[in-house]
Amino acid sequence: MINVESILKLVRSGDLDVSEAQRHLDEIMNQSSPNGRVDDLGFATLDLDRERRTGFPEVIYGEGKTAEQVAVIFERLMQQSDRVLATRISQDKADYVQSKLNGVTYNPTARVLTWYGSEAARKPEGKGYIAVVCAGTSDLPVAEEAALTAEIMGCRVERIFDVGVAGIHRLFRRLDVIRDATAIVVAAGMEGALTSVVGGLVSKPVIAVPTSVGYGASFQGLAALLAMLNSCSSGVSVVNIDNGFGAGYNAALIHKISIKRD
Repeated sequence: MINVESILKLVRSGDLDVSEAQRHLDEIMNQSSPNGRVDDLGFATLDLDRERRTGFPEVIYGEGKTAEQVAVIFERLMQQSDRVLATRISQDKADYVQSKLNGVTYNPTARVLTWYGSEAARKPEGKGYIAVVCAGTSDLPVAEEAALTAEIMGCRVERIFDVGVAGIHRLFRRLDVIRDATAIVVAAGMEGALTSVVGGLVSKPVIAVPTSVGYGASFQGLAALLAMLNSCSSGVSVVNIDNGFGAGYNAALIHKISIKRD
């Protein structure tokens, strides 16, 4: 039976390295704490048990947090997992975090910080991929947020950008890649028509992301949201306006289910 005493003895004898010992200790703590482990930082209470429950650790939402708070939370999560993701991070906050922590990567388009604790953590799981499709270049920030979210969750991602309905022949050129995906994320603003078009051409789940791109009557993405919710194409689900993270996360969950069934 593995308990704390036996783990410490194995470490002392050299038969167990520290990282493996930490994993066993975490398992023991999880079993003895049915309500889940937390880390109270004063300004934040981190859910350290989320990866065990859901398959992916807690994600940092950067808006409304100071650079110092993001850095402290990020560092604590680095100690608990081999992958850390922070979304909606401005350039100045990213600069601060990167000055404090090594190995953190910033994508200014998506406004996302990522960190991998090992090369193995970067490797996609299983076969297949997620297709992230966006209507126009203006939708790139949301689409790239979805793509990076799916990647850090262990998925390979194919990006198909700037294929909106104003030049629909561009979409048809990449249709084979889109159709072969496990799940498809479609980000579009204006009238959001691309989602219905893609949904009518594929047999895979489509996750629609309305973006706040467009002129006045688009109402900061509300027009696209309503169009996507009212799509006549089957197999379309919709996340909130500009929620690339939510779309990428859901697509990754679908992909992981398909891996388990293979």
